[in-house]
Amino acid sequence: MGFGQPAMESYFASLPGSPGSPTSLHQVAASASPVLLLGEPGTGRSALARLLHTLGPRLSRPLVELDPAAIPSSLLESELFGFRPGAFTGADRGQEGRVARAEGGTLILDHVEELPLASQPKLLRLLAESRYTPLGGSEVAADVRFVAIGAHDLPERVAQGVFRSDLYYRLEVLTFVLPPLRERTPELRGIVAAILFDLGERFSRPGLTVQPHAWSWMTHYPWPGNLRQLRNLLERAMLHADGLLLDPPPPADAGSPAAATLVEAERGAILSALAASRGHQGKAAAMLGISRKGLWEKRKRYGIP
Repeated sequence: MGFGQPAMESYFASLPGSPGSPTSLHQVAASASPVLLLGEPGTGRSALARLLHTLGPRLSRPLVELDPAAIPSSLLESELFGFRPGAFTGADRGQEGRVARAEGGTLILDHVEELPLASQPKLLRLLAESRYTPLGGSEVAADVRFVAIGAHDLPERVAQGVFRSDLYYRLEVLTFVLPPLRERTPELRGIVAAILFDLGERFSRPGLTVQPHAWSWMTHYPWPGNLRQLRNLLERAMLHADGLLLDPPPPADAGSPAAATLVEAERGAILSALAASRGHQGKAAAMLGISRKGLWEKRKRYGIP
């Protein structure tokens, strides 16, 4: 995400958590309970998940990540739980799954909302009983700490029946919501300073600062790409600068009438696709040439029910 560890701890320290949650990141990291991190893309969810592993007692053990959105649903269970020789045609040799590789350590489930409904009961059993069954094999025990990363509207997906409520409630033991950058404007100067410090260390250019006049647009821009967008913008400005004083230009969509028209056109296209598909999420996403996840995020952004 672009912070060193001390700055990351400071940034994440004030995150709103579920009622009764531990009050410090170190307390959360020390727990063996599952953690659920919710937020928009680019808000630092993956960075926080890795930080919890780094701060916890499992630091010397494996940190394994799995993104269900990046794996075909037909292969997800074998990737997660592994398989034994002869489990299916062509399985001449067995293979460890991500759970086995994370033994004693941490398993990060990114885009947990993309887990197929058919696979969710098996993950629920693993969370509830710390046991699972590789394909074609016998039941085995697992010692794994789970950190799940979910979309900001995951509770709404539960209400709509596209994500199992029992799995959600098992994951949400410790839930933290990462606010979008537009809601942390008072902290923007400190965040920029932390990113510039990190960039200065990485590129051997200590002392990077931002031109004073740049704050006039930076503090009013909504940052739809959140921290990821901010870091990329600052890194580009650094690479184009001759000295240490950066003058990042506003993004193309900052106050542009043309951009507003483009937003209206995209919103209209989504509404048309949903109407043509009679509200079917998958068909509408296919018409638009985007993923179901992408469609969900755009609907949320544009207030489309």
